[in-house]
Amino acid sequence: MAGYYHLPLYEELVDQIQKLPSLGRKTAERIAYRIIEMSDQESDKLVKSITNAHDKIHRCKICGNYTDKEICSICDDPGRDRSTICVVTRPKDIMSFEKGRVLNCTYHVLHGLLSPMEGITPQMLTIKELMERLKGGNVHEVIMATDPSVTGEATAMYISRLIKPLGIKVTRLGYGLAVGTDLQYADEMTLSRSIKFRNEI
Repeated sequence: MAGYYHLPLYEELVDQIQKLPSLGRKTAERIAYRIIEMSDQESDKLVKSITNAHDKIHRCKICGNYTDKEICSICDDPGRDRSTICVVTRPKDIMSFEKGRVLNCTYHVLHGLLSPMEGITPQMLTIKELMERLKGGNVHEVIMATDPSVTGEATAMYISRLIKPLGIKVTRLGYGLAVGTDLQYADEMTLSRSIKFRNEI
């Protein structure tokens, strides 16, 4: 009886690739074979890109978006409307808004949503940093652009209750986004309509 063919280095590579979001075993195997078949120059470029991204990209000290500088290009843009802050769950959500040029405001990234069941508390998000940004009276509206999910809605309501006493208008994305939708998968037209028809909360 033939023995089972086993290549530990290949299996390790597949296992590491499969840890990436939305990648199944078959896809991870195809990527692994592609990496193995790369030329030395191609593999060196891939490794360097991963290392550079991991070592040099970090959170903007103002909004929490990813940047390779101290302050991201959005926060550093003098043409941005600083009277409005759009609060999002993850950096990828900013990319969704920016691709469609839906907003010209600044952003704030929470880096997660409140979820007592998963042990995610307010202290684990950047809510404190958001409240610090609201001091000084320059911000007139905060758009809660968290996902229209149960945790997204709960997070939006929690933060809105903190902001309301400051006299700042708090709005929520309007219709066009189905419940359970991740903003990163919404098309530009849907995002545009959700901003246009946002409601005060």
